[in-house]
Amino acid sequence: MNPTFLLWLGAAMATFLGAATVSRAYVDNGKLWVLLASLALYCVGNLMMVKLMREGGLGLAISASAIAQLVLVNVIAFFLFGERLSAVQTAGVALGVVSMALMLYPAKGGA
Repeated sequence: MNPTFLLWLGAAMATFLGAATVSRAYVDNGKLWVLLASLALYCVGNLMMVKLMREGGLGLAISASAIAQLVLVNVIAFFLFGERLSAVQTAGVALGVVSMALMLYPAKGGA
């Protein structure tokens, strides 16, 4: 996989994780400025996704982003907010990790 794609994916994921964490904080405190900060982070993350779509194609960019968010948001939910997944849900996250590894595996494809 192209190192530039992976760098942009990492930056977009950090932005989306920040947005998700701030959104969860909004649920706890209900302050409007927290919601606006979350929306601003989501907007920046989506603008970064445009670059990813140019680098890797729409399918790969959106799929890789969704799976990375699936895994990383669950890590944040577990450590910061004490949320737990059931065994079946954990298996679903594990399948997401496998699918991302297969998607990012170097292959001859058209993007």
